[in-house]
Amino acid sequence: MTDLPNYELYAIKYASRAGKRSENFIGGDSHDGPMPMAYYVWVAIGPERSYVIDTGFTAEIAAKRKRDHLRCPVDSLKLVGLDPAKVTDVILTHLHYDHVGNFDKLPAATFHLQETEMHYAVGRYMRYKKLQHSYEIEDVVGMVRANYAGRVLFYDGVAELAPGITLHPAPGHSAGLQFVRVHTKRGWVVVASDVTHFYENMETYRPYVTAFHIGCMLEGFDKLRAAAPSPQHIVPGHDPLVMERYKAPRPDLEGIVVRLDEAPNA
Repeated sequence: MTDLPNYELYAIKYASRAGKRSENFIGGDSHDGPMPMAYYVWVAIGPERSYVIDTGFTAEIAAKRKRDHLRCPVDSLKLVGLDPAKVTDVILTHLHYDHVGNFDKLPAATFHLQETEMHYAVGRYMRYKKLQHSYEIEDVVGMVRANYAGRVLFYDGVAELAPGITLHPAPGHSAGLQFVRVHTKRGWVVVASDVTHFYENMETYRPYVTAFHIGCMLEGFDKLRAAAPSPQHIVPGHDPLVMERYKAPRPDLEGIVVRLDEAPNA
């Protein structure tokens, strides 16, 4: 068996918002208090090919949705050595506004998406305000145009995108959500995206409030655990604790970028 390549794996924090515990768990929380949210994109840099995971949102959308926009996530790819104009592969975990914005700033990229997510984003459920709220119509239309241009590759289930990069559907939060497993020097690391927003969602089996199918969300926690060597190899999609548990690649990136291919502090 050929040895798998080891990817460097980074999380880049590009935005934040204040929040309360009751806003982050279905059914609320009896001990309500502050529970802010962080917004990330992720980058897997391999010896031969690199992959960007999600593309965040723009400053304009941040203002519209009252989020604190800290930096452009696509411009921030330069912090880990990637030229946005030359990025060839972008994995979109789903098409919610905070994961697919800025796609137009990656002119050479092919986008990798579960086909179910595209069907969901343009299908019958988008007539409901509660479900369409998480999408920006121009992002969705942009992905339709990208598909017509031959720039979207669709998947129907688990797929090996490349040696050391695998895609895993875990619907629930949206109908076509997927997480990404990346092989690193510390073994397989699971970039959970919104399969679990916070460590606590998964640890307590209490899903996040934005839901298409709660049962599938609960099964998603099981899928994360099955795909990872240990819970310490699972990285949630929006938890500020990620920036505390992992180290910055260099001092000037403290609080902005952390390395996920190195063991967490706790």
